Amino acid sequence: MPLNTKRLQLLHFFAWIVLGLLACQPNKHNAFEDTLPIEPFVLSGITIDNLQQKLQSGELTSREVTQLYIDRIKMYDKKGPALHAVIKINPDALELALRMDAERKENKIRGPLHGIPVLIKDNIDTHDQMPTTAGSLAMADNWPEKDAFIVQKLREAGAIILGKTNLSEWANFRSIHSISGWSSVGGQTKNPYVLDLSPCGSSSGSAVAVAADFCMVAVGTETDGSIACPSSLNGVVGIKPTVGLVSRSGVIPISRSQDTPGPIARTVSDAAILLSAMAGYDPNDETTLRCVATGVTDYTQYLKTDGLKGKRIGVEKTMRHQNDPVGQLLEEALATLVSQGATLVDVVFADAYELISEQEFEILETEFKAGINEYLAASNTGIHSLEELVAFNTEHDSTVMPLFKQEIMIDALTKGGLDSKPYLDALSATYQLRTHLDQLMAAYNLDALCGVGSGAYSPAAVAGYPSITIPMGLYNELPYGITFFGKPFDEPGLLSIGYAYEQASKKRVAPKYLPTNKAGF
Repeated sequence: MPLNTKRLQLLHFFAWIVLGLLACQPNKHNAFEDTLPIEPFVLSGITIDNLQQKLQSGELTSREVTQLYIDRIKMYDKKGPALHAVIKINPDALELALRMDAERKENKIRGPLHGIPVLIKDNIDTHDQMPTTAGSLAMADNWPEKDAFIVQKLREAGAIILGKTNLSEWANFRSIHSISGWSSVGGQTKNPYVLDLSPCGSSSGSAVAVAADFCMVAVGTETDGSIACPSSLNGVVGIKPTVGLVSRSGVIPISRSQDTPGPIARTVSDAAILLSAMAGYDPNDETTLRCVATGVTDYTQYLKTDGLKGKRIGVEKTMRHQNDPVGQLLEEALATLVSQGATLVDVVFADAYELISEQEFEILETEFKAGINEYLAASNTGIHSLEELVAFNTEHDSTVMPLFKQEIMIDALTKGGLDSKPYLDALSATYQLRTHLDQLMAAYNLDALCGVGSGAYSPAAVAGYPSITIPMGLYNELPYGITFFGKPFDEPGLLSIGYAYEQASKKRVAPKYLPTNKAGF
């Protein structure tokens, strides 16, 4: 396929590249006219630390908190603004909350997540009364025989699995024309800030749920931008960890080179608490062996208000001084960094990603074919291979593919194995990106790199490096985030930078659930 055609395919595939300015699929009926007003919510904007104080004092119980979230989801997810952020509420959630309350009464506190409801993206296995569907009707009968490793860790930490969140079907890896936040199981997730604009994908449900107070924290997954972009456009904090810090076993795969789960929250502090519970070595995911050397078990220790002092941060210079609203938001964010003691260095790193964008897609399709065949073969669904999945979609075209088809899956069927020359050559090219980033940071003695949009988070994603996205302000009522990324396993450094920026800027505001943006862009 010629370069320009392949690049166009990538632009369609990564719908978040356009920063969500494309509207969602228009509805034939303007449901917002029939909605209830968004009522004040007793848990609005609450943090994990705040809630733990209320739980410990007896002001609230975990069961009461869980019921409050369930009621809010029922009121606003399928009715009212109909956000479609949640695919399934866990039927066991209230029972799990009662267990955590009982443990609390016995003074058996497991940690900061004890009794805290958490929503999980629906491409992550849970062994309970919820299937794991990846948003696809083809997977409606996928009842995992065990929890994903990270779900197991969350349960051990005392978290209550509240339910499953909607996503771009197959995490945006079905069609070059896929719609961010749409799935055949969950419908169209809406952006709570401006309902007819994109929530971005693929972890749209997780980001929207956090923004809309359906939970305090949620788990998303990212291959390239799927935590960063929905976090940016829904006014929340998202952390894409280093590949190897958080286990992928029990997560429906796209790419073993780039996939990782990560936390989404309203504050950097809450995101750090969730990351602490999720990270760790999993013998069933050999990549996580790399995280053992970090020795870090509590990421909240790196949350310091003076975390920007003395830091050197590289800024993608092609994003500087742009005469547009998002560029102006970036300049305001950069001024805050300087005011808090950081030194900015104009550098270029986005072009290095552009050179290997084709190779990235070769890697993703090849690894998807291998990974999804392995996952389906071990599942208890009626579909056991990518070939059978494509056949199912074709047979059920009117319900599974009413808006877009499955070009990516069909193309993936043509790929060779993980020992094929095109795949190995593509891997080699992406290693050059890592070398470029490493050399750039060393040459300028940088602690992190930053920017906005895919130009910032795609290089980190392909390299497997960590990133954090934090609200930097609104334009026409739609939020945008700034993304910082750094060296492998330097989540501590990024959290320090991100927390200091968040505390100095305080740019997050709650959504207004506007039916449309009349001012335009």
